[in-house]
Amino acid sequence: MAEADPAQPRHRLKAPAGALLLSAFVVATCGLVYELLASTIASYLLGDSVTQFSTVIGTYLFAMGVGSWVSRYVTRDELRLFIRVELLIALLGGTSAALLFLLFPFVEHFRVLLYALVMAIGFLVGLEIPLLIRILKDFDFRETVSSVLTFDYVGALFASLLFPLVLMPMVGMIRSGFVFGIANAAVALALLLALPRAASLRLEKLAAVLVLVALAIGFAAADRLQRFGEVASYGEPVVYARSSRYQRIVLTRRDDDLRLYLNGNLQFSSRDEYRYHEALVHPALGRVAHPRDVLILGGGDGLAAREVLRYPDVRTVTLVDLDGEMTALFRKTPALAALNRNSLNDPRLRVINADGFRWVREARQRYDAIVVDFPDPVDYSVGKLYTDSFYAAVRRLLSPSGMMVVQSTSPFVAPDAFWTVATTLEAVGFRTRGYHAYVPSFGEWGFVLAATGPIPEVPHFPEGRFLTRASEPLMFDFPPDMARRPTPVNRLDNQVLVREFDKAWSRYEG
Repeated sequence: MAEADPAQPRHRLKAPAGALLLSAFVVATCGLVYELLASTIASYLLGDSVTQFSTVIGTYLFAMGVGSWVSRYVTRDELRLFIRVELLIALLGGTSAALLFLLFPFVEHFRVLLYALVMAIGFLVGLEIPLLIRILKDFDFRETVSSVLTFDYVGALFASLLFPLVLMPMVGMIRSGFVFGIANAAVALALLLALPRAASLRLEKLAAVLVLVALAIGFAAADRLQRFGEVASYGEPVVYARSSRYQRIVLTRRDDDLRLYLNGNLQFSSRDEYRYHEALVHPALGRVAHPRDVLILGGGDGLAAREVLRYPDVRTVTLVDLDGEMTALFRKTPALAALNRNSLNDPRLRVINADGFRWVREARQRYDAIVVDFPDPVDYSVGKLYTDSFYAAVRRLLSPSGMMVVQSTSPFVAPDAFWTVATTLEAVGFRTRGYHAYVPSFGEWGFVLAATGPIPEVPHFPEGRFLTRASEPLMFDFPPDMARRPTPVNRLDNQVLVREFDKAWSRYEG
């Protein structure tokens, strides 16, 4: 690069340049928020968070590179183009979360829409920084470049902290998109009003006002937009919807059927959940002579606890569930508390809202029975709860004569995933027995019993609406299409279960 002419004046950054540098901070913050929103929504709608974050971020960065490369062909009117790009980003980025949620139920090739939107936003963001540096070319070059990049990186850090700590738990994804779209458009309008060279850009001023108004309307209607998208996606009236710090909680009701969805995945239907929970709890607790102290990992809806508390010998139940909003919802809402028979308010039960993976490593008490009722391993954050590392930590907590049970997905849809759970339990010293039950909302569903000693044949449990002492032994019979097969151990460093689960269910659901 040629040396700057020492005869040319080098200006220190004054007010207009300061306004542009502030816009670099806002641009970086907004750009990263849009990227995080797209990644999170893709994980929510498509599963496998590692794949979604990796591909969305990679696509976004590639598009930024393309935008930066294309900027070399801009030879005039850099400020006008910068303002227009800012407004386009505000419109696309601000509405991106709403568009993805609303169109997901209707678009057959959703990934095409997702990556097209990410490419468009990334391309426009890639244009901005080179344009900004060129607009500031009349100032000291070294100071300009270092200042622009500093503001850009600081904005990225700010967004990365703001997104998980404030936006997800307190604002919500759709509303967050509109908030930062408004910020983008406000920056464009502020520049138009502050910079002397922008005096002739009347059309851009009008466009900035219109974009701001449109995004403000979208912000005001964010809850209605999300509710409309969820109703279209679930096909059922939504009676409750809230984004906690950890997940999207949705309850739907049609006639007498109340359904819980977490991040779009069905957790139970009130019409047949008793089949699942009776099958989950009683084969394990029924094989313990006196199940006095019981640990439930997951099960924040209190339905497994309801079945555990039917045993007169039970004196303490410790329920460890990550999401405090989930347990509070099922403890305080009358209809939900009635469904779990007020189990979460039982004096024998203690709720601990903590990450189960960390909690079991620090726990010291031993339990006569352990019920592991986590969601399916749809991504690696849940998959770690099915690894040999996790089961080894849980094994320390099980008394020598105790029994453990793990919900283990469908042995019909995903037999390799199901038997991987058994193989992983055996790798850390458990003896196992798999079994299955038919739950209409899920189909054929599987569970794995585990113990450090022999597993008794004849259980003793209170009979329910589904499970009887006569029918219980039949659950341990597997036809050839669900029979045991060789499977690998699911470890933290390979997470084979997540990949196998995703492959099987993707094939089954088409």
